[in-house]
Amino acid sequence: MIRLIALDIDGTLLDSQWQVPQVNRDAIRRATDAGIEVALVTGRRFDFARPVIDQIEAPLTLIVSGGALVKRRDGETLVRHLLPVVVAREVVEGTADFRDATAVVFDRPRAAQVVHERLDIRDTHRRSYFQRNRDFITEVVPLEAALTEDPIQVMYSGGVARMRELVVRVGSLSVGSRVAIALTEYESHDFSLVDVNRAGCTKGATLAEWVASQGIGRDEVMAVGDNFNDREMLEFAGVPVVMGNAVDDLKRLGWPVTLDNNAGGVAAAIEQFALAGGCHQSRRP
Repeated sequence: MIRLIALDIDGTLLDSQWQVPQVNRDAIRRATDAGIEVALVTGRRFDFARPVIDQIEAPLTLIVSGGALVKRRDGETLVRHLLPVVVAREVVEGTADFRDATAVVFDRPRAAQVVHERLDIRDTHRRSYFQRNRDFITEVVPLEAALTEDPIQVMYSGGVARMRELVVRVGSLSVGSRVAIALTEYESHDFSLVDVNRAGCTKGATLAEWVASQGIGRDEVMAVGDNFNDREMLEFAGVPVVMGNAVDDLKRLGWPVTLDNNAGGVAAAIEQFALAGGCHQSRRP
């Protein structure tokens, strides 16, 4: 029996127009009405996830910033795993040649949640990002001067090849063993996100911590995702389901594949594996 459903947001819950399809909303409501907890598990900051949360009327648990925070939908923080400031400083200093792609993210009420050294909004991706987040962004020169407290994470964005290079760089730093690196890729748009959190802080690890605190076993957890940063969450879940639009690396792992994000893949997965009592023997890599 499924007692908790963990859902990634981008590329999973949302369609390609960044909306929650009505079929997904209806399926989530049926699940919560049946007593199943639904958790949105995302790399997004809480406030960046808020427009998605507001599209769903059902009760939700929010695991945000790649597992750094667990919150209620009213913003109350239940779990917090911050990146030690000394580690964040070494990461920022060790990736100085990626400074144009770097931001430091803090757990703050609103202003200055996201700090850049300089944000060039001539780039299409960054312009859209700035427009959606302008109330939360500030600039500090040099970026190291912003590190006056433990941040949530150091965040990078850019082209696929450059962000793969960045992942290797961070892993090679002296503090490489003290961080967790989450990569999200959209090859068709040549765009990637890299989140650097404290060691052991991932979507999967925080999901495991949360369900244990609620007395839920991993075999009672269903998870749905589409990208590299969802892999640990899917590996933890007793019932892992991969989106039809997922990266090929996830599809090759032998887990069930649902419809894509424009065809209500989340709703189809909830109906099959949670509400219909569908049986699935997970195959873990």
